[in-house]
Amino acid sequence: MTHENHLQAETTPTGIIVLEDGTAFFGEGCGERGVAIGELCFNTAVTGYQEILTDPSYAAQIVLFTFPHIGNVGANAADHEDSTKNASKAAIGTIFRAPVTPPSNHRATDHFDAWLAKSGIIGLSGIDTRALTNRIREHGMPKAAIAHAPDGQFDIDALAEAARNWSGLQKADLAKDVSQAEPYQNAQGNWQPDAGFTTLEDSAYHVVVMDFGVKKNILRNLANVGARATIVSGDASFDDIAALKPDGVVLSNGPGDPAATFERAGETIKALVGSGTPLLGICLGHQMLALALGAKTMKMAQGHHGANHPVQDMATGKVEIVSMNHGFTVDVATLPEGVTESHKSLFDGTNSGLAVEGKPIISVQHHPEASPGPQDSFYLFERFAALMAK
Repeated sequence: MTHENHLQAETTPTGIIVLEDGTAFFGEGCGERGVAIGELCFNTAVTGYQEILTDPSYAAQIVLFTFPHIGNVGANAADHEDSTKNASKAAIGTIFRAPVTPPSNHRATDHFDAWLAKSGIIGLSGIDTRALTNRIREHGMPKAAIAHAPDGQFDIDALAEAARNWSGLQKADLAKDVSQAEPYQNAQGNWQPDAGFTTLEDSAYHVVVMDFGVKKNILRNLANVGARATIVSGDASFDDIAALKPDGVVLSNGPGDPAATFERAGETIKALVGSGTPLLGICLGHQMLALALGAKTMKMAQGHHGANHPVQDMATGKVEIVSMNHGFTVDVATLPEGVTESHKSLFDGTNSGLAVEGKPIISVQHHPEASPGPQDSFYLFERFAALMAK
């Protein structure tokens, strides 16, 4: 058992992260007070911390930022990525090197510390994030307990036991907790510096989005290519979706184990594949589409979390820099006949996309809507629109 205090000797620690093996890092707590249990991962993005922490795909996870200065541009109401009240149950904790400073950005409307508290996220700063990141790289993403207590009183053994006893992400259908049962519409487009969010006036397509924790910027990028979206629950049946007469269907991103969520959504996805309807699978949606096609998924050791991942489009040879957030991956060795790899990670060679012979299907592991991240992959929405135009 290791205890590490990275604050000055005269400072009382008010925050702590305790791993399942009992290793503890002390620091300065901020944001929400109390204890939260989840899986600890690291994210290499330099910007976009608010979008990351409100991404529903981070449900039940504690996000450690490798970039040291987090929070210095504050927070605002426009940069959330959760689409519904249920989807706001995203990251439960966050860790960064330097303490939060007052915001210095013309768009800021809130201090990051205050925003974390309002969002129910426990923050921890003042620890050696490089050492903790290296630990994740060497040993994988651990279960962990993060705590914030202004009096500095922590029961380390109890926190370690709570982390060990947590069920973890494997076999966890977390998507059911971050989607909304009632359908809703979206015609909001991407944000523009001079005008804010645009609005789609005349749609060329109608898209149904199966919501497993859909990010707002996916909906906005659909609007950007002329698609009005109807968002339905991940529990929607094929008949429910067909009754809406969509030109295409999107299987959204989301948290948890794809195999667990597939148990309730799999029959619908299989029926959609068989129907010939143009499909776009993103992240969790991509993984479940792979399962519907007969492939398998598996847990990753470190996962991919960041806005700087190189991915190659196998059809064109083009390399794009993408945003990624996933802890599971499609096992390429299990792809059935007629299903090929369309995109590949150049970090570790893992799968980042699928193509299906004779089917109007686009499926990617990375996030083509970015947010945060580069816009290299926006073209995938245009490809999807072209499939619907046919």
